[in-house]
Amino acid sequence: MFGSKIDLFNKEWLDVVFAKKNKSYGAYELRQTNAANTSKSLLIASVVFILLFMAPKIYALIAGLVPEKEPEKQTEVVMQAPPPLDEKVIPPPPVEPPPPKTDQIKFPPPIVKPDEEVRDEEPPKAVDLKVADPGQKTIEGDPTADIVQIAPAGEGPKQAKIVEDNTIYDQVSMENPPTYPGGIQKFYDWVGNTVKYPAMASENNIQGTVYITFTIEKDGTLTDVRVEGRKLGYGLDDEAIRVLRLSRKWNAGMQNGKPVRVKYNIPLKFTMPQ
Repeated sequence: MFGSKIDLFNKEWLDVVFAKKNKSYGAYELRQTNAANTSKSLLIASVVFILLFMAPKIYALIAGLVPEKEPEKQTEVVMQAPPPLDEKVIPPPPVEPPPPKTDQIKFPPPIVKPDEEVRDEEPPKAVDLKVADPGQKTIEGDPTADIVQIAPAGEGPKQAKIVEDNTIYDQVSMENPPTYPGGIQKFYDWVGNTVKYPAMASENNIQGTVYITFTIEKDGTLTDVRVEGRKLGYGLDDEAIRVLRLSRKWNAGMQNGKPVRVKYNIPLKFTMPQ
């Protein structure tokens, strides 16, 4: 018996082992299905192992079928420096007050001085004072000038109406032209970082220079931003105006010690990336 081949895994041995016993016990059923469960588990484990091993190759195959997104185009905007200030331009002279209606004769007030400091200067004659008014210096009058009326006694001087200077000056003829906080180079760096190249201009390979003019107000804000001269189109002109309107406040231009409105011109050069 021991020399013969015995198949211990044969299901008939189960009937021998479990003879006259309750076969509904779990061990009997487990041994009945042991071979099938073992084969099934081995098959599932093999399939899972093969899928994990082939996953990178499958992913690479699927990724190759999906079209890749085109990289975004980055456009460099090259700005031109503003024209240099002409130092030979002389600021306008101070405005002299209008001449009086009647003539004035110099009539200095009396001052007590030593004899050696007294100048040989004759005082105005009474005849001259009949046709002229005394003043600090001799001024020829203008008969067509308006008569300045003096307020009656008891009424103080009325507050004069302040006339605001709204003249728009040119940046070249300014005593102190307006400046960007941090310098003009910082302004161009900000514009280069803020400009977004229009898609229409990029698709049609449109580039060039947009000449922008604007007014720097007394408080430093930019108004009346517009394109001067020939326009490029394709959204480049509108993009230049949009960026300039987002600018921070400038340092206002000064004329005769007071802030004034100044017209400013700059070129914005749009260049397609190489």
